[in-house]
Amino acid sequence: MPIENEKILSGHIKDLARRAYENNFTTHTNFLSASELAQIDMICKRDGLYTGDSEIQGSRFCLYGGVEDPDRMVMAFLPEYLDEESFLLQEKEASDILKCIRIAPVNARFADELTHRDFLGSIMNLQIERDRIGDIRTDHTRGYVMVTSDVAELLCSELVRIKHTTVRCSQVPVNECDIQPAFKEITGTVASERLDAILAFVYKLSRNESSRIIEEGAVAVDGHIAISGGYDLKVGARVSVRGHGKFIYDGIRNTTKKGRSLIAVRVYI
Repeated sequence: MPIENEKILSGHIKDLARRAYENNFTTHTNFLSASELAQIDMICKRDGLYTGDSEIQGSRFCLYGGVEDPDRMVMAFLPEYLDEESFLLQEKEASDILKCIRIAPVNARFADELTHRDFLGSIMNLQIERDRIGDIRTDHTRGYVMVTSDVAELLCSELVRIKHTTVRCSQVPVNECDIQPAFKEITGTVASERLDAILAFVYKLSRNESSRIIEEGAVAVDGHIAISGGYDLKVGARVSVRGHGKFIYDGIRNTTKKGRSLIAVRVYI
């Protein structure tokens, strides 16, 4: 991230923390990706902004995405009277900072098969910025979309079509979303748990190809851009590869007689 952008981001985080602390009300960022959250963590550590566990300049914060196991989250700074558990319970009962929008075809019988990209593209065509949009969960015809509160009404009133499908949007409780991310589990053997070896296995690349995309900065592990393929992945690591997709590394299941590791990964589909 350019230094100037880092200064802007650092100033924004400090301002939100200060306002929550001084005025005793909740403030929050817009939606942040895993890589953006990693950048914030790096900046806070470097600039000494952390004043305790989950605390920046005296203001407690928590990460919240509305759905279970979200990819995109807001950083909410809490007033003195509100702890994280109470905040999350409050949001589930009467969501304030985030809204869940259910998008369903008017006539399911004639609906197109709709992907995450179809939903996202149609929403952004309404001139809604990406940082106002959180996770999108879809089962190919209907979807649930997390958005910041300020764009919820616009989305509900203006989104009427995705591809050739006429849709209806409505605000629903955040806990109504019953669609979970879809994965395909794959297993196979690798020489080691090195990042470049596992990338080559998952996406059927040569080791040279996997090393090249890492060098190009196209691979993120738990939100951090990978700078080398020469370190071992940890169990539970979330890996995102630009142009290929995402997967979760589930670790070694067994070892072959030849000393190769039988590993398992869950690939997002």
